[in-house]
Amino acid sequence: MSVNVRAVLRGGVVFLLATQLVIGCWALLFPRAFFAIPWVGMRMDYNEHLMLDYGAQSLALSVVLVAAVVVTTRFLVRIALGSYLVFAVAHLVIHARLLHHLTPVEGTGLMIALATAVVIPTVLLVLTPRLADETGARAQTEP
Repeated sequence: MSVNVRAVLRGGVVFLLATQLVIGCWALLFPRAFFAIPWVGMRMDYNEHLMLDYGAQSLALSVVLVAAVVVTTRFLVRIALGSYLVFAVAHLVIHARLLHHLTPVEGTGLMIALATAVVIPTVLLVLTPRLADETGARAQTEP
């Protein structure tokens, strides 16, 4: 049975896009409610500016993810996944250093969620060599 790599990659990127859109809109439109989540606020003082910047950044990343969903070429998918991974890996490392603000259950749940946010795009990135890059194929056949 053959796996449609383009469909798998597109579906994975749609999932990452959906999470970024939800998180970005929530943080940008309802920053205090987003900050109230123990994993986010981590029992620190509220910072509206930080929440608004985080929401805007999440929405900005969504633009690259949308492009990768619409134009699913190897090059663009790699850029989108690479951009996502830069944030996801840094986010995981940052929160791993700040676990003392959380209960053990909260910290474990957070680390699982943030590690998953690294694993999913990494697995998708591994699949990108199997994606035929239609743009390159077209360029080679044109006179």
